[in-house]
Amino acid sequence: MLTLALKYRPKTLNEMIGQTHLLGEGAILQKLITTDTLPHTFFYGPPGCGKTTLARIIASLLDRPFYEINATTLKIEDLRKIFKAYNNTLQKPLIFIDEVHRLSKNQQEVLLPFMENASALIIGASTENPYYSLTAAMRSRSHLFELKSITQTQLSDYLNQIIHAEKLTVEEEAKEYLVFSSGGDVRAMLNLLESAKAIEEPITLSTLKKIRPHAMQTGSSESESHYELTSAMIKSIRGSDIDASIYYLARLVDGGEPAEFIARRLAILASEDIGNANPPALNLASSTLNIVKHIGYPEARISLSQLVIYLASSPKSNSAYMAINTALKDIEAGEIHPVPSHIKTHAKDYLYPHNYDGWVKQSYLTVPRKYYATKQIGFEKTLWIWHEKIRSVNT
Repeated sequence: MLTLALKYRPKTLNEMIGQTHLLGEGAILQKLITTDTLPHTFFYGPPGCGKTTLARIIASLLDRPFYEINATTLKIEDLRKIFKAYNNTLQKPLIFIDEVHRLSKNQQEVLLPFMENASALIIGASTENPYYSLTAAMRSRSHLFELKSITQTQLSDYLNQIIHAEKLTVEEEAKEYLVFSSGGDVRAMLNLLESAKAIEEPITLSTLKKIRPHAMQTGSSESESHYELTSAMIKSIRGSDIDASIYYLARLVDGGEPAEFIARRLAILASEDIGNANPPALNLASSTLNIVKHIGYPEARISLSQLVIYLASSPKSNSAYMAINTALKDIEAGEIHPVPSHIKTHAKDYLYPHNYDGWVKQSYLTVPRKYYATKQIGFEKTLWIWHEKIRSVNT
């Protein structure tokens, strides 16, 4: 007996839920698929947004043999057997690789020649942006498309269709919980509905909460609460209010906000709002992000709490944030200047600072610019003292 998720899995592009930025009349991905000009492609996005479903639909539309492989169990020899089976044939398979961010460099190198000679159409999927895990050679031979989380309106409409098709009775409050607690994950919503209908009908909110006590993504049924609570935590840390920071962290944790999402936001803050005023803040944020990926809740709350307290207690400086933004604005405004000839590769008139006790006066920009303005807060003051001492040599 098929599960609801499998029974109602979309079979055509028109049945796909969401992803209107990629699919639909005039959308770029739709055109590439329907004209059979889709190159090797990697989809990334949150769980349950339709990555695998889309790959299967593409295989069906293009009438290609479909092979579904998980990167964690992929064996090079198995890939070679697939390619060999279609060698010298007109029909080429579609090989779908899930969790593509877990491909090793060696596995990617094995794929490259087959991608180059179009022995198969390679489609990958990941919950993480594969740009950071795929080699430059893989990226140059493929396109990357981001799939978005399914909106609450789209989930609600889809849920009502299935409730009607299955002739189920579901309380209105239970419908709302099915939608918002699934955090844009269609599969998670249908799995919860299926478990509940096996227990009772009509399906009640009380039963749903016993199965899934916390929302999977958002901290509240109100769509803006997820963003408001996160913003409140960030602003409290920026304002060095430890207690308020911990309170909003607790709200996010209690609401089921993914520990990785919280850690990522805190890692951004460590650079944007603290920066070189306390450089170890970024190290602790990086360590925390790595830790919560492996341990999850409930223990992850402790590491997050430690990080929040540290960040709220740290001196604050946004000078690194402001420096890169100012430089980018210049570039976007057309401030593109050539590299001075004396610092180009193999330049003979380049002055090597190590030959001059660590510093020698020479220009590094053809047009002088000032982007960095130190606030001399915390360790940033020490860095500036170092910088000025370095430049005082041989002057």
